[in-house]
Amino acid sequence: MCLLLLQIIFYEDKNFQGRSYECNTDCSEIGSHLSRCNSCRVESGLFIVYDRPNFTGQQYLLRRGEYPEYQRMMGFNDCIRSCRMIPVHRGPFRMRIYERENFGGQMHEVQDDCDNIQDRYRMTDMQSCNVLEGHWLMYEQPNYKGKMLYLRPGEYRNLREMGNEDTKFCSIRRITDNY
Repeated sequence: MCLLLLQIIFYEDKNFQGRSYECNTDCSEIGSHLSRCNSCRVESGLFIVYDRPNFTGQQYLLRRGEYPEYQRMMGFNDCIRSCRMIPVHRGPFRMRIYERENFGGQMHEVQDDCDNIQDRYRMTDMQSCNVLEGHWLMYEQPNYKGKMLYLRPGEYRNLREMGNEDTKFCSIRRITDNY
């Protein structure tokens, strides 16, 4: 059995300059390793990076590749402050989405990507969900655009508490090997 080692390398300055920090697990505070982080290189795997410590703030999915000046590319106002690795999921994907918080209102079970929740399910809003299997990204705009929210298996009773009160999620995508 071969285990895939996930690895991301953070650099203090743009274009992979300055001190570096190699990471192969979740890191809630990159500031404890580097004074700042302005570029990174994903050697293998998938990672969600955040512009605030403790896995908060704006999120962006990074796959294998180089990110020499991520602010311009991703639109972050500041540097990367925390990151979470996304484990490879082999198997089915299942999520239940609900129209209201605390699993109220209409419910639909989702097993595939959905580019427009409102059109497909005729839901006016989606305020809670239960991720049963797999890892998912939710987007604030149809067709997987706008700010994203990473969800791993678990219950999410109020999605607006995780973003901001005005956030309305409009599309959902599974995080697969070939994302």
